[in-house]
Amino acid sequence: MNHLQQPDAGSVRRIIESALAEDAPWGDITSESLIPAGSQASATLRAREEGIFCGEAVIRTSMELVHPDVQVDFLVRDGGSFAAGTELAVITGDARAILRAERIALNLAQRLSGIATLTGKFVAAVEGTNVRIVDTRKTTPGLRVLERFAVRCGGGRNHRFSLSDAVMAKDNHLAILTANGGDLTQKLREARSRLPHTVHFEVEVDRLDQVEPVLAAGVDTIMLDNFTLDELVRGVALVAGRANVEASGNVRLETVGAIARTGVDIISSGALTHSAPALDLGLDIEIQTPAAS
Repeated sequence: MNHLQQPDAGSVRRIIESALAEDAPWGDITSESLIPAGSQASATLRAREEGIFCGEAVIRTSMELVHPDVQVDFLVRDGGSFAAGTELAVITGDARAILRAERIALNLAQRLSGIATLTGKFVAAVEGTNVRIVDTRKTTPGLRVLERFAVRCGGGRNHRFSLSDAVMAKDNHLAILTANGGDLTQKLREARSRLPHTVHFEVEVDRLDQVEPVLAAGVDTIMLDNFTLDELVRGVALVAGRANVEASGNVRLETVGAIARTGVDIISSGALTHSAPALDLGLDIEIQTPAAS
């Protein structure tokens, strides 16, 4: 998984700076009181349960921002699978710095590895189909760049990053658009005509009778929202390759395989990010005080 495009370094740095400021606004008085200045430490990041790792950038940046000489050597890389008990990384350097950055690094790595692990389970559940598992905008505010990278570490794909990236007309948009009457197909065509040709246009429907009017507008993707399995099969047949078909709603680990077998192209699930449990990772530290002169 070394081919994964890492999250933007500037964004990662801003997230970590904010987290460090929150966690130690005036320093770490515990470590500064108990640990002699100049003490060196070696710490091992170890998995307490199996999963998929995601956390290189957040761990390395957390340590470097506290002390630039702290060294992090990863034994498992982003996207790599591991068993319980596996050593994931070794961190060496200033003891006070490692202790100060420890909680921020662990909190984020546990969160991201949890997302990667859950995504990996969804991807495994649709193996043998051509379906893409994709995330949604249901991410933790401020952490989207990290959480979406974690989805990629688990083998999933990303939907639009923000409201600025693509047109995605959902039920509330359509309700307002047609509130005063008028033809849905024509209104969608007019909206598309005002867009650059590079902008992806997706429309959500929640009934089969909406499929044809939406397709007639020339959309790129049609989302079938909260359809039953039988309705998904019928919806795919109606679309007949004229657009990408995305299934959304009621997507859980126990349902995603059956949804994939209906013939849809994409399955989106907010659960990948909003319901992923943090993975249990631990940092075992050995402190070495400076030798007496």
